[in-house]
Amino acid sequence: MPEKINQQLLDNISQILKRSLAADATLADLRSKNKATFKAIFTKDAGFNCSDNTFQPYVEEVADDLISWQGSQDKALLIALVKKIEKLFTVLANFEKNNSVTIH
Repeated sequence: MPEKINQQLLDNISQILKRSLAADATLADLRSKNKATFKAIFTKDAGFNCSDNTFQPYVEEVADDLISWQGSQDKALLIALVKKIEKLFTVLANFEKNNSVTIH
């Protein structure tokens, strides 16, 4: 079972990475037009340790969390990781919908 979970987590993080690269490029374009002036993607109470106005640091955090979980198989770490992945998918989907982000 852990191998299936591990593979699904890897697949999800891979999808998030691809989508976040496109979203960050769109954010850079919006910032050049002074249309994205927020300081962070997520609020401090969202469960992430990092705080940034691009998606990449959040993707790095979930990748680091995956490595931690792989070493420990701790259920609490897995639950926190899955919640972060869900939040990233949700926010990326909303961002893509509202900003016509194209994923290659």
